[in-house]
Amino acid sequence: MDFAFDARTEELRGELLAFMDEHVHPAEATAEEQRAALASPWDTPPVVEELKAEARRRGLWNLFFVNQHSLPDAEYGARLTNLQYAPLAEITGRSPHLAPTALNCAAPDTGNMELLAQFGTEEQKKRWLEPLLAGEIRSAFAMTEPEVASSDATNIETRIERDGDDYVITGRKWYISGAMNPGCEIFIVMGKTDPQGADPRRQQSMVLVPRDAPGLEIRRAMRVYGFEDHAHGGHAEIVLDGVRVPAANLVGEEGGGFAIAQARLGPGRIHHCMRLIGMAERAIELMCRRAVSRTAFGEPLARQGVVQEWIADSRVAVEQLRLLVLKTAWLMDTVGNRGAHTEIQAIKIATPRTVVGIIDRAIQLHGAGGVSQDFPLAELWAAARTLRLADGPDEVHQRSLARRELKRYV
Repeated sequence: MDFAFDARTEELRGELLAFMDEHVHPAEATAEEQRAALASPWDTPPVVEELKAEARRRGLWNLFFVNQHSLPDAEYGARLTNLQYAPLAEITGRSPHLAPTALNCAAPDTGNMELLAQFGTEEQKKRWLEPLLAGEIRSAFAMTEPEVASSDATNIETRIERDGDDYVITGRKWYISGAMNPGCEIFIVMGKTDPQGADPRRQQSMVLVPRDAPGLEIRRAMRVYGFEDHAHGGHAEIVLDGVRVPAANLVGEEGGGFAIAQARLGPGRIHHCMRLIGMAERAIELMCRRAVSRTAFGEPLARQGVVQEWIADSRVAVEQLRLLVLKTAWLMDTVGNRGAHTEIQAIKIATPRTVVGIIDRAIQLHGAGGVSQDFPLAELWAAARTLRLADGPDEVHQRSLARRELKRYV
């Protein structure tokens, strides 16, 4: 990245790069070794807590909590803009299983903290937001369901029924990120309070469900491309069988769940895209190191025309993506998330798809090593490929973006 940001961003970039080189990258192997020795694969390796303590000491904590138009008096985090946070999130993407957690900037906690800050009551903030901000607990966002096409949130079937001073929740969710981690103490559950309502976007609500609520069962860990994602606390299937919580656990208002979900997902999408660029940069670095260190058919791989083409195309693609993401961040800061809607959709379509291709080239160049545990490429590929589904599949964003474009001609 050759162009300069403002002085504060450049200062934080320098500090974060040093933190990555001195602590995060050396801890990657340590974390894997410690995880293998844990009583449960879902427990947090001790080195992660060490990284969190060091990040706090360096002032690299809760960087994601930007000043948004909806929160003009936000008191949380580093008070950065989206444009300031973008290059920092990119750096954390170079080690996506450690760095975001070390900085308390990992999904789904980031989106959940923003949601609670914007829509939570003072009691909810004190009980759940404050320990999340302190990194003392983890959280999960429970929306996706196995029995319906969850890319259309109006399809969800989980029921949230009022019973006196309580809500009773019944339903089944899956791929609930982070839920296998025993430190995940709170679930934000989306379901229908008014399933027969005339407006399909006013049928949903959100409630806070503690992990230890009777009737909440964490049934199993869902695999991602055949392996369990221990680093993120897994992706669980959960069942809510008549779970009862106080009515005070409602987030916002009844019928506001769909709007809250949209407010939560906008920042989440750009955060994912920022980190994806960091993942692509690491893949390019590994690709170049491999190309100059290996010989095939009498000459270094770096002199093979197809390898040079892969590297050149990857560099061009990353520079294009970065500029689009930075433009989106700037628009979110200046005209708000709604005004940046087209660009948010554009980066969500382009970034995961392009980064998957870059990582795939790096895997190809590494041969058998590329699909092994000796390099981070296989995990990076799985994470990037999954993001073509998370926060809305490509096709949903393409459909919406195309409709927006076509309106200008009708």
